[in-house]
Amino acid sequence: MSEQPRRPRKPGKPYRRPQKDPVRILAFEALRAVDERDAYANLVLPPLLRKAREKEGPEKFDARDAALATELVYGTLRRQGTYDAIIADCVDRPLREVDPPVLDVLSLGVHQLLGTRIPSHAAVSASVELARVVLGNGRAKFVNAVLRKVARDDLDGWLERVAPPYDEDPEDYLAVVHSHPRWVVSALWDSLGGGRTGIEELLAADNERPEVTLVARPGRATPDELLGEEAAVPGRWSPYAVRLSEGGEPGAVEAVREGRAGVQDEGSQLVALALANAPLEGLDRRWLDGCAGPGGKAALLGALAAERGAFLLASEKQPHRAGLVARALDGNPGPYQVIAADGTRPAWRPGSFDRVLVDVPCTGLGALRRRPEARWRRRPEDLDGFAPLQRGLLRSALEAVRVGGVVAYATCSPHLAETRAVVADVLKQHPGTELIDARPLLPGVPDLGEGPDVQLWPHLHGTDAMYLALVRRTS
Repeated sequence: MSEQPRRPRKPGKPYRRPQKDPVRILAFEALRAVDERDAYANLVLPPLLRKAREKEGPEKFDARDAALATELVYGTLRRQGTYDAIIADCVDRPLREVDPPVLDVLSLGVHQLLGTRIPSHAAVSASVELARVVLGNGRAKFVNAVLRKVARDDLDGWLERVAPPYDEDPEDYLAVVHSHPRWVVSALWDSLGGGRTGIEELLAADNERPEVTLVARPGRATPDELLGEEAAVPGRWSPYAVRLSEGGEPGAVEAVREGRAGVQDEGSQLVALALANAPLEGLDRRWLDGCAGPGGKAALLGALAAERGAFLLASEKQPHRAGLVARALDGNPGPYQVIAADGTRPAWRPGSFDRVLVDVPCTGLGALRRRPEARWRRRPEDLDGFAPLQRGLLRSALEAVRVGGVVAYATCSPHLAETRAVVADVLKQHPGTELIDARPLLPGVPDLGEGPDVQLWPHLHGTDAMYLALVRRTS
């Protein structure tokens, strides 16, 4: 039997190995960690960037690579709701049936197309190459088809198509256009009050990259020292605040490395300063931070207390977070102690303190600029889980302070169920208390409302949406 001749190979494109793009691969890995492990980007991204910088050879990162990777991760997370609506319009199946890794690659591509200045052809090409590397050729074809549909219009054109008219459903319109869950839009609007302009400005501010703000801890560093750093400008409201403009790296600041200064949002600084400066009747010797982790406010309070010769007790329930508090306070010039204790089951005697801070656990809706993934993880029912703890911590704080002393109730959420509702409920049960007008204790800060409590806002104050109520114990 004679051997059959081989058929000639059909002409076509030769096989090409996928081109690995270390920037986009890193961004994809960060998004997968956020999705699979419920990680936070601000905790996942720095070690990934550090590892990439340490690599030798062609995949070594430079500052521009790190900046692009950071923009891709945070930009994609902030606009996830908007991009999901656009992708859903471009696929022939429900979005929940698209595999999450594929959706991450698509979202990264959509952000490059609609949220950056990367040319459309480059955005599509780079995304398809990423898909070939991390998903395989078959899924890369799907990614290519979807992104080519997205590339046919700009962001404004897509929003006209996928968002309902404002007049028909304002909350859903805002949710799609500004990439927030509908229930979050509703809650923020209730807290803010007013019409369309204010809520749109707030939601837009949530999608902006926040500045890095440093605090010069009194007695250990000065704002002038920090202002000597490259890209440093004065803070807006806190006398100890210094802002780093875009590109500023906190780890490059000597005072930060030495613990004499720290990274701390200006709203957080204002809360600590308001408690420290609240008028007090009688002695001023013992201060308590009842929810001290991870230690930013405790470090500032400790430095302020040291200037007056006062003692600070910093209490944190979780031992590992208590360790972070101890690290933040290390080197404090005045007397202090850090303990791991449950603030609702006090390890101290009633009436032991002159000033008490409870910055209670919450939904974190006031820090969506910094933790954009939190908006997609939180659910309305989470409020019910936090409510008993928040009330319990405030009750314990009022029992810990002496008659004539002051308690600061603070939370990084503007949700009324976590702010005014908590304070009102607890004070009903403690008739020997009175609210102090907190507004004069934030000198120079505008738009503080009718008082006596204070709600800060990203779009009005450039801070996280911190809430503060000051309560004096009268009997």
